[in-house]
Amino acid sequence: MAEKEQVEVYCSLHNANKYGKEAEKKRMEAKANGIIGHESLGDFQKDIEYHERHLKNSKEVGDKAEEGKAYCNLGNAYYRLGDFQKAIEYQERHLKCSKEVGNRAGEGKAYCNLGNAYYNLGYFQKAIEYHERDLRISKELGDRVGEGRAFNNLGINYHSLGDFQESIEYHERHLKISKEVGDRSGEGKAYGNLGNAYYRLGDFQNAKEYHERHLEIAKEVGDRTGEGKAYGNLGNAYNSLGDFQKAVEYHERDLKIAKEVGDRAGEGKACSNLGNAYHYLGDFQKAIVYHERDLKYSKEVGDRAGEATAYCNLGNAYKSQGDLQKAIHYYKNSVIAFDYIRGSLIANDEWKIGLGSTYDNVNLMLWVLQFLQGKVVEALLTADHGRAQALNDLLEFKYGLKGSRSELGTLSATTPDILSYLPSNTAFIGINKKGIVLWVNEKGKEIKTRESDINISITTYFQSLLALETTRQEIGVKANVNCEDRSLRNQSDKKLAEERFSKPRSYSSCFERKSLQTWYNVVIDPIRDLLDGDEVVIVPQGPLCLAPYAAFMDLKSKYLCETFRIRLLPSLSNLQLIQNCPADWHSKTGVLLVGDPWVQEVTTLEQLEWAEKEVQMIGEILQTEPLVGKQATKDEVLRRISSVALVHIAAHGEMETGEIALAPNTNPSSVDTAREDYLLTMKDVLKAQIRARLVVLSCCHSACGEVKSEGVVGIARAFLGAGARSVLVSLWAIDDEATMEFMEFFYRQLVNGKSASEALNEAMKSMRESDRFSAVKYWAPFVLIGDDVTLEFEGIK
Repeated sequence: MAEKEQVEVYCSLHNANKYGKEAEKKRMEAKANGIIGHESLGDFQKDIEYHERHLKNSKEVGDKAEEGKAYCNLGNAYYRLGDFQKAIEYQERHLKCSKEVGNRAGEGKAYCNLGNAYYNLGYFQKAIEYHERDLRISKELGDRVGEGRAFNNLGINYHSLGDFQESIEYHERHLKISKEVGDRSGEGKAYGNLGNAYYRLGDFQNAKEYHERHLEIAKEVGDRTGEGKAYGNLGNAYNSLGDFQKAVEYHERDLKIAKEVGDRAGEGKACSNLGNAYHYLGDFQKAIVYHERDLKYSKEVGDRAGEATAYCNLGNAYKSQGDLQKAIHYYKNSVIAFDYIRGSLIANDEWKIGLGSTYDNVNLMLWVLQFLQGKVVEALLTADHGRAQALNDLLEFKYGLKGSRSELGTLSATTPDILSYLPSNTAFIGINKKGIVLWVNEKGKEIKTRESDINISITTYFQSLLALETTRQEIGVKANVNCEDRSLRNQSDKKLAEERFSKPRSYSSCFERKSLQTWYNVVIDPIRDLLDGDEVVIVPQGPLCLAPYAAFMDLKSKYLCETFRIRLLPSLSNLQLIQNCPADWHSKTGVLLVGDPWVQEVTTLEQLEWAEKEVQMIGEILQTEPLVGKQATKDEVLRRISSVALVHIAAHGEMETGEIALAPNTNPSSVDTAREDYLLTMKDVLKAQIRARLVVLSCCHSACGEVKSEGVVGIARAFLGAGARSVLVSLWAIDDEATMEFMEFFYRQLVNGKSASEALNEAMKSMRESDRFSAVKYWAPFVLIGDDVTLEFEGIK
C-alpha cells in the first residue's frame, strides 16, 4: 500500500473509532482490507482472507460499489491460484454489482477478467466476446489504458487461434497506447506478446529482440511475473536458434520466479518449455519428467489447451525414446483435448479453421505411428478425423445432425459404419514428412494401402504450391489471357501475372517437361492395380487439393479422365454427413442462373460477353430466365439462392479465394462503392441456407483459396458448408468462349439424366475432341467436389 493511501485509511479508521461512527468504521475497514490484500505479493491465500473481510464489511454497510471491488479482488486472487472456475464466479458477481451501481469502468474490468479466465479454460470464442465488450466500454469512457488492455487481450486470443497477423495488429495498437500514456508495464507486455507472434511466424531473431525489451522493462518496473515470462520466451527463442543450453538457463529462471509468486499456470508453462529444451538436447527422460509436471499443473488449473500441448509433448518424447505405444496413447489424448477446445468455439467457423491449422501436427504424428504399426484402418480414420473438421461441424449444424460423428476415442467401434458410406475406388491421400501414403477402398471390400516410392525432396516439392505452378505453366494456363478472362483482377494485374508465369524457372526438367506424368506416377500409379470400374473418388490433402487430376497422364500419354470419372471429397466424414442428411433437405426443383453481372461502374473489370451468352444458352436448355447484367445484384442472388436445386454463376472470380463479383445492390455514384456491396464473399455464402443439389461456379479460380489442414478455404468450401450437396468449380483462369462450349456439353448430358460426374466426364471428352479447345487448359480446370448428384428436369426435352 502506498504510504499516502495508508495514512488516509488509518486516519479514517481512527476518526471512525474516536467519534463512534460504526458504519464509517466498517466501511474504512473494508477498504483497508481490500487494499492490504494487494500487498501480500505471492501469498494469494492471505489475499483471499483480506478480500473476504472486505466483502463481509461491504455487505454489512450496504456498499455495493465496495462489494463489487471485493468480488473483483477475490476473483483475481483465485485466478492467480489457477482456479479459473471460481475466478469466473466472483467476476460475474463483480459484473452484476458494477451494473447495479452504474460503474461502467468496473463493468469493463469485469469483462476483461472474465475474458482472461475463459481464455485459460480454452473457451477462446467466449473470451474474445468479453474482451470486445471491455474494448467498447473503454473507448466509450475515453480510458486509453483500458483500451490498450483490451487490445492486448484480444491479441493473445487471436494468437491462440493461429491468426498471428491479427494478433500482431492488436499488440501494436496496445504498444502505441502504452507509449502514449507512459504505461511502461503495458509497453513491456506488448513487446513480449509481439515477440511471441513473431516467434510463431518463424522470425526468431525479431522475437528475441522483442523479448529482451520486455525483460528490461519488467525489471525496471519490478514486474516479477512479467520478468519470468520474458525469461521463458527468450528461452524459446534461443531454443529455436539452436542454443539449447541457454534456453534451459532462461527456462529455469522462469520456473524459479513462477514458484516465488505462486503462479501455478506459469510453473506449468516453464516446465513445458524446459521439457522441450531437454528434448532437443536428447535427454528424453528429463523431458518426460518436466512434461508430466506440466500436465499435472494444467489439469489442476483447468487449462485444456495446456493439457493438450502437454500430452503432445509427452507423445514426442516417448516417440523419440522408441516407445511407440505410449506415444500413441499421449497423441490420442492430445487430439481429444483439442477436440474439446474446438467444440467450445461453437459455430465460429473462422476460429475453428485457425485452431485446426495450429494443432494439425498432433493428428499427423498419430496416424503416422498407427500406420507404422500396421493399423491401416485406424490410421485412415485418424487421418480423416483431422480433415475438414470445421466444415463437418457446419454440416452437422445445417442438417440437424449434431453429435452424429464419433470422437477419436470411439472410432474403432464405428469403423464399419463409416466405411459403408464409401464408394468403391475411394483413394485417400496422406502426406507425411517422409512420403505419400494412399489408402484405397478396393472394390468396396477392404482397405488397402500403398506408399509412393519417391524421395523426400520430391515429396517436399509436392507438399508445396510450386509443383502446381509448374504444371500450370507447362499446360499454358494464363498464356494469351484476353480481356474477357473471368479473373477478378484488372488488366494490369493480369499482365503481371502472365509475365510472372512466362519467366524461366529453375525447376528440374523432369517437372517442366513431364509434370502431368510425374503427378500420375506419384499419386495414381502406386494404386492403379487397386482401382476398378469407371469412377475414382479422391480425398486429397494440402496442395494436392488443387491438382488437375483429370489431366494426370500415364506413360502411354493417356489422361486419367479417359479411364475414370473423377470427383473430390474434403473428407470421408463429409460424405457420411451428406448422405445422412434428411431426405427432403435438398431442393428437387428450381434453377438460379446468374451471368455477367454489371461491374463496370464499381470496378475496372471488363464485362463478360460470353458469360452472358453462356447463361442464356443454359436458360434455353433448362427453360429458365437468367439474371444478367444490372439485374444480377448481390441482394437478388442471395434472395433466390436458398430455394433452388441448381445454381449456376458465370462471373469474375477472385484469384486468391474464388469470391465472386456480382452487380452492386444500389446504383453507385462512384467507383468507391464498398466491396461488400457487390462481392459475394465466403461469409455471405455461409450465412445463406443453401439447399441446392448442385452449384456450378463458372468463374476463374472458384476452386481456390488458402490451403490449410481444413483443406482449401475458399468459396467452394463455403457453398458446401452452407448446405450444397456438390459444387463444380474451376482450378484456374478459364477462357470465356471455351467455357461456354464446355457448359453446353455439360448441361446437355445433365438434362439427359446423367449424373454430375458423368456429365462432367462427357464434357471433357467432347472438348478434347473439338478442333479449337482440345488443349488441357480448356477442359482440365473443372472439378466436382462432394456427392455425385442427378437432377430432375421435369418437362425439359
